[in-house]
Amino acid sequence: MLYQCTYNMIFNNLIFIIVLIVLCIFINKYFSIILKKYNPKLLIDNQFNKPQAFHEKPTSISGGFGIFFSFLIIHSYLLIFQNVIYYEYLSFCTLFFLLGFVDDLKVKIKPNTRLLIMFIFLILLIQQNNLYIENTGIEFLNNWLLSSKIFSLFFMCLCFLFIINGANLIDGYNGLLGIHSLIIITNLFFINFFNENNLALLLFCAILILIIFLKFNFPKAALFLGDGGSYILGTFIAISVIKTSIDNPEISPFYFAILLCYLFFEVFFSFIRKLSTKGGNPLLPDKKHLHMLLYQILYKKNKQKNRSNYTTSIIINVSYLLLTLPAIYFFKSNIFCKYYLLTLILVYIFSYKITHEKSY
Repeated sequence: MLYQCTYNMIFNNLIFIIVLIVLCIFINKYFSIILKKYNPKLLIDNQFNKPQAFHEKPTSISGGFGIFFSFLIIHSYLLIFQNVIYYEYLSFCTLFFLLGFVDDLKVKIKPNTRLLIMFIFLILLIQQNNLYIENTGIEFLNNWLLSSKIFSLFFMCLCFLFIINGANLIDGYNGLLGIHSLIIITNLFFINFFNENNLALLLFCAILILIIFLKFNFPKAALFLGDGGSYILGTFIAISVIKTSIDNPEISPFYFAILLCYLFFEVFFSFIRKLSTKGGNPLLPDKKHLHMLLYQILYKKNKQKNRSNYTTSIIINVSYLLLTLPAIYFFKSNIFCKYYLLTLILVYIFSYKITHEKSY
């Protein structure tokens, strides 16, 4: 039955899927080449001294533009041929892509200013799309969300900020964010597919887009996401998790928190770590994130930057996948998912402690 449903979904949209694949390959392969002929310095990352830089030659950061353009193609198809439009995806993803894309164009925005812009965007977008969570799995928090519109709005803003900035924070290694996003979106696709939600087709197309992007980004990177790409992926994941949670109330909210655990806790832990450091600014980048420490350990052993780069992505994403697998079996159990989430947080803290000690 599952194979038949999958076959029907693909067959009914076969022409579009083929066109999407061809366009994605073309954009990822040739857009940066075409752009280089007109302006060799536009959308090129040639900054090798910044904390999150681990590449050795100028690399195109047009991957985010390719994903955004593919994203518009999907929505145009859904609107024209299926009369379906996802306003929340269009509004959220467009604004946050443009915010990141401005930085890709080397228009510098101070961290405080960027955070303020994000807050303003989120306040307007959440209210406009009426995108709120009512069930968090914690009773007293649910009561606050239902009783106070302002608290509910602030809570949603924080959720988006953690995920979007988490995606931007772990971006920089070949395949780290791309593969991580692929795992999360694939999980969400199957949830919606089994429950026959229309969102499944959008998520399936997103999976194809990510696979094609990874062909040019992993293990050797000819293409980077850029801030525009990391922002749009973080936004897409956040909206997809919220919509899937709302449409599937039988699934524990903590299960979705488990899916987002790495993105969320990486930002939260880094924020606390920097605040506890004398003179530390939580909004400024440094080289002490978990993936960076792991990279340093690997580089000490093999002295090969590119190999250490993509190996870091493999280790973190395989570990994440294996650690989240047990939750799939108990995804409807609020108690199990709650305590398993706490377990994963402890695993992260322990892993950070070990890697920090070994990297210095």
